[in-house]
Amino acid sequence: MSKLNVDQKTIKELFENIKTDFLIPDYQRPYAWGEPECQTLWDDLFSFSFPDNNADLFDRDKDEYFLGPIVTFRNEDGKLEIIDGQQRLTTLMLLLRAFYCRFQNQRDQSSVKTREILSRCIWKTTEMGEPILEMLKIDSEVATDDDKEEFIKILKTGVADPKSKSVYAKNYRFFEDRISKFIEGFPSYAALLPWRILHNCILLPIEAESQETALRIFSTLNDRGKPLSDSDIFKAQLYKYYKDKGEKASFIEKWKELEKICSDAFDKVGSEAIDEIFTRYMYYRRALMKIKLSTTEGLRRFYERDGYSILKDDSVVDDLMDLAYFWKDESAQDQERFSENVLRRLSILDSSPNSMWTYFLSVYYMKNKDQEGNLEEGPLIRFLDVTTAFTFAYAVTNPGVNSLRTPVFAEMINVAEGKPVTFSENRFQRDKLRSQLENFEFFNSKPVTRSMVTWWAYQDDDQILLPARAKFDIEHIHPKRRSGELPLSEKLTECLGNKVLLEERINIRASDYRFEDKKPYYLGTREGRRKEPTMVSELRKMASLMDEFAEKEIIERNSKVFDEFISFLDKEGLIE
Repeated sequence: MSKLNVDQKTIKELFENIKTDFLIPDYQRPYAWGEPECQTLWDDLFSFSFPDNNADLFDRDKDEYFLGPIVTFRNEDGKLEIIDGQQRLTTLMLLLRAFYCRFQNQRDQSSVKTREILSRCIWKTTEMGEPILEMLKIDSEVATDDDKEEFIKILKTGVADPKSKSVYAKNYRFFEDRISKFIEGFPSYAALLPWRILHNCILLPIEAESQETALRIFSTLNDRGKPLSDSDIFKAQLYKYYKDKGEKASFIEKWKELEKICSDAFDKVGSEAIDEIFTRYMYYRRALMKIKLSTTEGLRRFYERDGYSILKDDSVVDDLMDLAYFWKDESAQDQERFSENVLRRLSILDSSPNSMWTYFLSVYYMKNKDQEGNLEEGPLIRFLDVTTAFTFAYAVTNPGVNSLRTPVFAEMINVAEGKPVTFSENRFQRDKLRSQLENFEFFNSKPVTRSMVTWWAYQDDDQILLPARAKFDIEHIHPKRRSGELPLSEKLTECLGNKVLLEERINIRASDYRFEDKKPYYLGTREGRRKEPTMVSELRKMASLMDEFAEKEIIERNSKVFDEFISFLDKEGLIE
């Protein structure tokens, strides 16, 4: 059983201890608290120390204010690496330094005593208790924090550059300002606030015997600051692995690059983007391990098995980087990497009713890429087509991503083993599928509706590639809200035969006008002024060739969509 040192301590007891030597390690996130968090902390500390703005209501023997846990482990250099509590400790250090600076030249007895305690909390000391001004009680090695040196400089000098826009400088100036205003308002109690913060504000330091134990403890705690994500934990494990190999610097550079690629690929920031690439890579590793279980364990639990053995592999970081570049190019519709035929199919899949296809394609890519990270076009197109056909049809016949896991997980293993994707155990009966399509309610709120209208748009050979970042609505060609004036059953109004993709900007202008009134908006010829027409080729043709679009046209178009969709499945070997 792992050993823990847990002992509630005041700020003074924790910071003043001669063994206190905090380190914010490379793998942590940059400091992120801003003025709102600092304001909340200041208000809380002030209200606690001066209840109802009355210094006499404070009970020094009983009153305590709990600031939260601090999770650390002592590394091989004897420093306390901070796993949880980085934001809080950093902010407290800035606050204590601002107080010290304020009392630095005061000569009254209370100010001198307060300053002496503050100095022992900020700096390491000699055997006689004198502060060593070049040796702080905290240091930062955060690889992705370009301002960490400024943090150290502020603690050493007590001066923040007034022109600096770093969060350290801003927060330090904030505390300087609040302390000045406090002393102006309560001059006779100047030393009481820092004294009560030091002696009656409580932290719960939890010192684990190892990094692994500290990380496990962290995962069970609620952090008042900004909690570590799954990828932060993985970064810590990878950092330790490469540090032991003497490759720490190269790993840090690769990790920075990976963060940037993932942010571009997934339109997310920070840990959310990194978590996404770890998730997609997880499915590849699951497939290699032949895991068919439809219940998926959490991301962290998957990687932490066998002491994070998956991450202790020299190929993992390169794999993650390679996979991230693939998805970055996919999101950017990179025409150097992908042909027009491939990009059209990826554009369809981007409208998929769930994200399962991204995991499936990730497995396919990792298995079939060549040394340059390229895929052979013919097999890739066949894979994308069968994936589209099956997942779109399955979303109608078996709604919900959970039901899709069973057939897709089995096919992931086939991909990992180099076998073709057939979904042979889950083919569709033609008549039953037709009946399910005709009875399915394709409301706009259902993700599969967008999937189907997107797929249909690309069945027109003249359809250009739709930009990934463009905003499209689902247009009711026959107006939805004019049913009283133009009688039409709800089933017909909401069926696929009455729906088409349409740019948001055009959809807003076209509103709920009659088809004949909306045609100029589709074609970009409204009131003799030329505007950009819709990029949806079928809709432009309809607007050019048809005078009306009513019940007969809807029924015919709806039947045509279903006919071609079932033919598409048949072509991919998915019809029994």
